[in-house]
Amino acid sequence: MILFVDTSVWSLAFRRDAGPDRPETARLRSAIGDPSRDTILTTGIVLQELLQGFAGPRQRAALLGVLSAVPLLVPGRPSHVRAAELRNRCRRAGVQLGTIDALIAQLCVEHAVMLLTTDMDFTHASRHCPLMVWRPGH
Repeated sequence: MILFVDTSVWSLAFRRDAGPDRPETARLRSAIGDPSRDTILTTGIVLQELLQGFAGPRQRAALLGVLSAVPLLVPGRPSHVRAAELRNRCRRAGVQLGTIDALIAQLCVEHAVMLLTTDMDFTHASRHCPLMVWRPGH
């Protein structure tokens, strides 16, 4: 399976005070542990968000170590145009989707990859576009 991992899951997986494992973080750890079974993708803005959120050098180094092997999807002009269209479509349907989340959703749709996230905004958006959001049991 090809998984695009959102900031919300990476953040929970690398926090020291994360508490009990969520299904999404367990799925990420499984994917990291068996790269022959799953491919993990992300994008530059997720990397940036993560690095901005972790101040400790150990966490930063661990995160960079894992993410150095994760391919980045790079949005081009058409991706940004379609992300704006997706966000507008969601807004007209009463779903609030932020600019970055719209771009992440669009990248997942364009590349036909499953989104691994804990952010319910993506689940709501998936009702208005062909976004595949991972759920336990997938």
